[in-house]
Amino acid sequence: MGRHQTFDTAEVVRAARKVFWEHGYEDASIPDLEAATGLKRSSIYHAFDSKRGLFDAAVNSYLDEVVRPRIRPLITEPVSPDAIVEYLAGLRAALRQAGSFHAENGCLLINAAGAPIAHDAAVRESVAAYRAELHAAIRSGIAARFPERPAGEVDRLAETCTALVVATFALTRVDADAAVGSLDAAVRLLG
Repeated sequence: MGRHQTFDTAEVVRAARKVFWEHGYEDASIPDLEAATGLKRSSIYHAFDSKRGLFDAAVNSYLDEVVRPRIRPLITEPVSPDAIVEYLAGLRAALRQAGSFHAENGCLLINAAGAPIAHDAAVRESVAAYRAELHAAIRSGIAARFPERPAGEVDRLAETCTALVVATFALTRVDADAAVGSLDAAVRLLG
């Protein structure tokens, strides 16, 4: 007879997500994950099959609990003309909170994109899908802000703003001022 699960999967995934986010996949050791989750190695492997399975669950949790709530105002009709500027201002405020987890650790997926785990095809697909989702949300927000502009111009603004947001996430850990400067540049583009 199999063992009965005695833990809250979502809480375990959130605790592991924090370890992966802070240390990256490669440097998140099983003892670190055991300490954070309160589970033994055998329970982690039983529930998630592997460290990689736990990482995949953490990525899905990150998208569902961190990314999508933040971009929801950009994609939920009707989209406010101010939604894109409010999104950028919210990111800026989160990254300007000295010592906050987000300010110290940037974006879980952009961090993964620059790490060895990015050589894995499934991780590359996850990062590409995340960027596409982010781009679509930003484009939707820009289209709501400038409904009279031609689609080509909206596309160019969306591509530039998406690149600036990704640059922000990539720079946050190493140069907070430059990271915020990228967001400020996006806001200036949107007048």
